[in-house]
Amino acid sequence: MLGGVIEEFMDLPPKQGSPEFFEWSEKRERVEAALHDNGFRYYRFGRILPLGHIPADDIPYEETLRISQQPVIPHKVEALLERLVRGLQRAMHPLTHRRKGSQNLTFSNEYDVQDLLHSLLRPWIQDIRPEEFTPSYAGSSTRMDFLLPAHELVLETKIVRDRGHAKKIGDELIIDIEHYRRHSECKNLWCIVYDPNKYITNSQGFKSDLEGERSSKDGKVLVKVYVI
Repeated sequence: MLGGVIEEFMDLPPKQGSPEFFEWSEKRERVEAALHDNGFRYYRFGRILPLGHIPADDIPYEETLRISQQPVIPHKVEALLERLVRGLQRAMHPLTHRRKGSQNLTFSNEYDVQDLLHSLLRPWIQDIRPEEFTPSYAGSSTRMDFLLPAHELVLETKIVRDRGHAKKIGDELIIDIEHYRRHSECKNLWCIVYDPNKYITNSQGFKSDLEGERSSKDGKVLVKVYVI
């Protein structure tokens, strides 16, 4: 059903070299990335199959093999960050399930998650500034997790410890937003909430309450929230 819905968009590109073609290419990459993150791949004629399953008809085997092995490379930093953020749990898996005789890693606190995200970012982004202080708000300042000054973007990570913390984490982020809004190099704030035990019962409502542009006389920031 999904393949039928997106078939026309995926298989019929605009004229190559036109402005519409470049916009279509970016959107198609996002669809492919979303499918890949969920273990699927799109093939011509509206077919969506699990990774590793090759359609036997209509597409030459050599062409299908080439397509299935070709990585999806983001062309914008926002697309890159979205791939890394949404793929955090997949990146954790080989570290938490290591071969026999090796010590498994754990991701039980915010520093663990930050270190993994930092290591994933470093090959792609040259200037990453961890733990830079924000301007003071209500008599205190806080440390950013990661500032990407070239992109005027801050990544803030949280881990939900228990059900009680799940009720408070929204308030923590509201205070963080007030701090970040005052920083001259923070125009975009991405809040990454790692909730492995699903203590946040209404993640969509949680996101809706926080996302969007927050502005005041002290500045403005565009907030995005990911609950992983």
